[in-house]
Amino acid sequence: MLKTLGTLWFKASGWTIKSDLPENLRSFILLGAPHTSNYDFVPAMALANYLGKRAKFVIKNDWLKFPTNLIMKPAGAIGIDREKLKAEGSGNTTDLMAELFKQYNELVLMITPEGTRSPNAHWKTGFYYIAQKAKVPIVLGYADFEKKIAGIGPIIYPSEFSKDFQTILNFYKNIRGHHPEKFLLDSRYIVK
Repeated sequence: MLKTLGTLWFKASGWTIKSDLPENLRSFILLGAPHTSNYDFVPAMALANYLGKRAKFVIKNDWLKFPTNLIMKPAGAIGIDREKLKAEGSGNTTDLMAELFKQYNELVLMITPEGTRSPNAHWKTGFYYIAQKAKVPIVLGYADFEKKIAGIGPIIYPSEFSKDFQTILNFYKNIRGHHPEKFLLDSRYIVK
């Protein structure tokens, strides 16, 4: 219901969706960038709903307690208790997230590579290693607030980190987030 309402509002606001995602691609990491606002959630959910995918995202376990669980769980949230992971020494978050692909027949795991809504020139690279471990592709999703387009870009099958990361950065360099001044490409991997 929440996803449907979000999609209706999204379309009524003049947004469009662009996607050439192959129908047979059932499990993948869906990158969401630029991530500069909580509002990014609306086009992300509209895109997932349009694709007909069971999109999930990982958040702190605290967000799945009453009353926020009433919104977050139906929206696709999976809670992770990072402190418990550290205390138990039961592996890192990357391993845990890769394991999710074994728990679900079909899984679209949405990840924001910046890891924050604040300007960050050092992206989190865990998404790449999750995809490698889970043997799933990385699909470049985006929400361009300037053009009012949410969509799917290239599909990357992890093979060579530096080359793949350049492809990712080159794709996102001309996309404008809700707050464009907060979106930075990862300065460690930009070829000048």
